[in-house]
Amino acid sequence: MVDHVAGENVNQVVDSGKGVPGAPTAPPPDSPGYELPLLLFGGFRTLIDRLHTRLADEGHPDLRPAHGFAMQAIGVRGATASEIGRRLGVSKQAAGKTVDRLLALGYAERADDPADARRKLVRLTPRGYDALARSAAGFDELRAEWCAALGTDRVRALEADLRNVVPEETAFRLDATSWLGGA
Repeated sequence: MVDHVAGENVNQVVDSGKGVPGAPTAPPPDSPGYELPLLLFGGFRTLIDRLHTRLADEGHPDLRPAHGFAMQAIGVRGATASEIGRRLGVSKQAAGKTVDRLLALGYAERADDPADARRKLVRLTPRGYDALARSAAGFDELRAEWCAALGTDRVRALEADLRNVVPEETAFRLDATSWLGGA
C-alpha cells in the first residue's frame, strides 16, 4: 500500500526499500509490525476493487464501496436514516447523503413505516437486491481465486486465524466508513 508520486514512495510508515531496484522483495523473517495492517488492508482493497470492477461490468457502474456498506445497513426490513447512521457509525446527515445517492441511483426507495406513519423507512429496490446478490457471487468467485492461488486449506486457515484474533463483536461491523473517512 504505497502511493507513488514522481518516483517517491509516500504514505508509508517506513520506507523499507519497496520499489527500489535491487532491493529484496521477500519480507524479513520477522516483518515489522506496521506491515500486517497494511497487508490486511491491501487484501481488503484488492477484493473490493476487483468486485467493483466486476459490478461495473454487470450493470452497476455507479456503485461504490460506501454504498455496499449502506445497503447492508438498510437490510432486508429497511431502516430509518438514523438507524442507518448508527449502524454505519456516522451521523444521520452523512447517512442521509449516502441514502440520497442510493435513491438517485435506484438502489433504494423511501416508504412509510407500517408500524409508525410518522417514520420513513429506506428500503432496497430490486436493483439494490440485484447488486447485493451479484456482490455475494463475486466475493465467492474472488475467494475461489484466492483458494486457487494459495490453496483452499491455507485460505480456510487464514479465515480461522482471523476469527481467533478478531473479537466476535467487531468481526462483521458495518461502521468501517466511520474510521475510513465518511459514508
